[in-house]
Amino acid sequence: MKRRTFISLLGGAAAWPVAARAQQAGMPVVGFLGGGSPVTDANRVSAFRQGLSETGYVEGKNVAIEFRMPTSAH
Repeated sequence: MKRRTFISLLGGAAAWPVAARAQQAGMPVVGFLGGGSPVTDANRVSAFRQGLSETGYVEGKNVAIEFRMPTSAH
């Protein structure tokens, strides 16, 4: 489980510069790549949002979050 969390966070960090270059002038966009479903990743998403807010970013006010999670497990 820890490996999956690390890979998810690493993937999200890697996607951040790509999203930043692709956006129009205005609100920054942060990518969140999850390994599970929105239900199973709920704690990680909550911690991610809390971490952003601790650094001054509030979703919808001064940052947008793009979520990408698998649609089905194989």
